[in-house]
Amino acid sequence: MAGITAATTHRRVRVATGRPLGIAPTALLLVGAIYCLFPVFWVMIAATKSPGELFSTATLAFGTGFADNVTQLFAYRDGVFWLWAVNTLIYAGGGALLSTAVSAISGYALAKYRFPGRNVIFNVLIGGILVPSVVLAIPQYLLFAKIGLADTYWAVLLPQILHPYSIYLARIYAAAAIPDSLLEAGRIDGAGDWTLMSRVAMPLMVPGMVTIFLFQFVAIWNNFLLPFIMLGDDGKFPLTVGLFTLLQAGSNQPSLYNLILTGAFLSIVPLIALFLTMQRYWRTDLSSGAVK
Repeated sequence: MAGITAATTHRRVRVATGRPLGIAPTALLLVGAIYCLFPVFWVMIAATKSPGELFSTATLAFGTGFADNVTQLFAYRDGVFWLWAVNTLIYAGGGALLSTAVSAISGYALAKYRFPGRNVIFNVLIGGILVPSVVLAIPQYLLFAKIGLADTYWAVLLPQILHPYSIYLARIYAAAAIPDSLLEAGRIDGAGDWTLMSRVAMPLMVPGMVTIFLFQFVAIWNNFLLPFIMLGDDGKFPLTVGLFTLLQAGSNQPSLYNLILTGAFLSIVPLIALFLTMQRYWRTDLSSGAVK
């Protein structure tokens, strides 16, 4: 009886002493979440304020001018905000889809095929991850200007297709998610390389491809430097560059600040909706594609 009591006391002491260690990571994550989400929360509040309320009310007090701000934003320059939004969707959606397809095929080939120079190619990709996109922006502009593609949609789309980090993720995911035995079984049944890739490998890689698509979509949606350098026609601007031009005009017209904040808030909504819609794919079992 004494042994049981001692063991119970020891277990209670261990649980009690372990609670601070469990609370600390949770508190740290909570602080990080507040740090990341507070600017979004502030933009949401500021977007509800009228021009008179923006600088006269408390920072975290909601305003009454959100509907008017949205109406004025949509009417600004004959609805140029909608044009910027469509351009952003083309750049982010098209670029992310093409980049996901190229990354998935490249990652699968690097993970499951043996050919001369495979390790060299992979090491070059790893090196490409370390090169900041800022360094490549000016050379890319000079190259596209030389071939006559500057100030076109292709000048923003094409540089986004080949993304070293996405290929690296696809290669790692393919190596872990696609068993070699499954591919060998398919070859024994007479399946060719294209059939193995399209009907066996790609379904298994869907969760990884969704992750790559989301990363690329968000990166292109928020990209500012590349379209700012490549584009001169504001009719081709994405939201980031378009709102920047509004910010520049706002230095002379303070009434535009409300439109800028409202546009910034509305530009976040599609990203939130995309994550909430596609997060279920992250929970997909690695073998669900093979079962289908």
